[in-house]
Amino acid sequence: MPRLVALDLPPGPAFLAALRRVLDAGDAAMPLDARTTRAARDEVVAALAPSAVVDSDGEEHALPGGRAVEPGDALVVPTSGTTGAPKGVVLTRDAVESSARATSARLGVDPRSDRWCCCLPLAHVGGLSVLTRAIVTGVDVEVLPGFDRDQVLAAARERAATLVSLVPTTLQRLGDDGAASFRRIVLGGSAPPDRVAPHVAVTYGMTESGSGVVYDGVALDGVEVRISARGEVELRGPMLLRAYRNGADPKQADGWYATGDAGRIACDGRLEVHGRLRELIVSGGENVWPEHVESILRALPGVRDVGVAGAADPEWGERVVAYVVPADRDAPPTLDALRAAVREAIGPWAAPRELVLADALPRTAIGKLRRGALGGRGGGAAR
Repeated sequence: MPRLVALDLPPGPAFLAALRRVLDAGDAAMPLDARTTRAARDEVVAALAPSAVVDSDGEEHALPGGRAVEPGDALVVPTSGTTGAPKGVVLTRDAVESSARATSARLGVDPRSDRWCCCLPLAHVGGLSVLTRAIVTGVDVEVLPGFDRDQVLAAARERAATLVSLVPTTLQRLGDDGAASFRRIVLGGSAPPDRVAPHVAVTYGMTESGSGVVYDGVALDGVEVRISARGEVELRGPMLLRAYRNGADPKQADGWYATGDAGRIACDGRLEVHGRLRELIVSGGENVWPEHVESILRALPGVRDVGVAGAADPEWGERVVAYVVPADRDAPPTLDALRAAVREAIGPWAAPRELVLADALPRTAIGKLRRGALGGRGGGAAR
């Protein structure tokens, strides 16, 4: 039976070479996050039971208690494990190839002239899928240790990289002039800016879908999207996971996968995603989507970063709380200013009733807001 081989290497050419070796041998690869502690990596190994590990020197070592994978499995991608034991999303070779080919077709990738720059964490599907796209389609790829603006620009301007995958934070750091150095930019990870350049493709997807499967609101070829009766986005297509590492299959019997995200199909047929269903705030009987409120507040002067979450309220059921990292700690925005902006843009029901000033917001390695961890991060609240 094929083995599961953990890759415990930092991002770089050695990681790409090890990934190729594992896949060429018919085994499945599992990336470990080299930025985390040894204890955290050991926890993932214990939970997902690979049979071997490739260390930072490129040497492979057998591990006790390893469990085989199914024939045809290519990747086991660990999830964050923030709400319990780490899970592993199992993606087959067919799923990886389908994702790579559909994505490359949508971007118009030409192996003769295009070159990927990979600067996202390889323990997450957003970065790992850049490598698998390159492997499947025969496109050259440069793997950087991480996002560094100068290195990313050098990859484009000095070494002819034309394609890059980013998250909103790194796109902002790259700047408009830097972004113009690439032919196409794939943007995922978290809520995108209100406006992006035409060559930036805003994607929607998750680990279970093998990376983005909806580009600028339009599903990739072979992908189906529907909205359930409760307003949940559901996906079906050849890129979806086979199962989790523990054998559980989250897909319905007919192949549809319920994402946990709320959304709708707009009049023009494009998918609009509102946010996580479990993060919906119901205040005074009105539905408030945190990401919508955040997009309004983020544009205000004096707001460097912002997260919105609900808190129990005896009068309203839930109240909207804005967690703000001010641009100037000595002159932070006021609750009245935040409320006025949201009241005008959305309505009074969505206006924050509490402001918490914070030094930083809890985010994942790829920039997603950890909304459930917002409480207790502030340096004082203003009501």
